[in-house]
Amino acid sequence: MEYFLLIAGFICVIAGVLGSFLPVIPGAPLSWIGLLLLYFCEGVATEYWLLGITLFVAIAVGILDYVIPAKGTKRFGGSSYGIWGTNIGLIVGLFAPIPFGFIIGPFVGAFIGELIYDSKDHKRALKAATGSFVGFLASTFMKFVVCMAFLGLFLYKVYEFRAIWF
Repeated sequence: MEYFLLIAGFICVIAGVLGSFLPVIPGAPLSWIGLLLLYFCEGVATEYWLLGITLFVAIAVGILDYVIPAKGTKRFGGSSYGIWGTNIGLIVGLFAPIPFGFIIGPFVGAFIGELIYDSKDHKRALKAATGSFVGFLASTFMKFVVCMAFLGLFLYKVYEFRAIWF
């Protein structure tokens, strides 16, 4: 049973790291579930305080993931069309054959979204798209750092687990 929990936990943590880039996968909460599965193994020392802190961080990052891009867009004068355009552009950019499409896609999506909102003001649309893109990058970087920290914590705990059992 321990091996199943270890493998399932590792898959969750890796999927969480991938989810830090993909908008449809909740990166930090999924990585935290991987940590939780690890703590169900008998040989892993249960440190509830560490699990509680990482849960708080995962929830905070999950909330901030929605707040930061919206604040970036609003700060630069954008609308909800820019936010939706960013998310749609990210999904399209993931499947586009262009190199770095997942970076170019959100910016182009936000720009097109702002042009749909107000087709006459190109400067405002460009400024709002820039704000949405900056918010997206900040949010993605934050999720990636937290998910990598959870991956490191997972690997450290597995190393301790391995040292006890093997």
